[in-house]
Amino acid sequence: MFLGQFYHNIDDKGRLTVPVRFRDQLVVEDCILMQGFDQNLMLLTSPFFNLLSQRLNGMSLTDPTARLLRRLVFSMAHQVELDRSGRVLLPQFLREAIGLENEAVFVGAGDYIEIWSADKWLDQAQQLQDAQTNAQRFSELDLPTQ
Repeated sequence: MFLGQFYHNIDDKGRLTVPVRFRDQLVVEDCILMQGFDQNLMLLTSPFFNLLSQRLNGMSLTDPTARLLRRLVFSMAHQVELDRSGRVLLPQFLREAIGLENEAVFVGAGDYIEIWSADKWLDQAQQLQDAQTNAQRFSELDLPTQ
């Protein structure tokens, strides 16, 4: 499970060092880097991406929304590997898609990792601090009180 947040700089070649805490879960398999849904990137293990792919491929080709979703996922995905230094190369088209330039934030999201530009993560983190909204979000989980 991917937890926490970590700030790292992108080097001149577009490489980004993956936090050590995340590497152990990624080294065994190739990873898929794709555009996320909130002006971010998602770094997925191959098995998780395969599950997503199966679900997308099971959707009807006659559904325009399904076709758009397939285009979004498959055209904006790129297979990456960790190099010996624990870095991944971020393709230029993905960096441009989310406005990622110098500093990135790795955010654990359970089964996958999100990668944000530092300024967009700051905006997102501020939204996460709204206590009233968080209370509503957690109420939907229907957590037991004991």
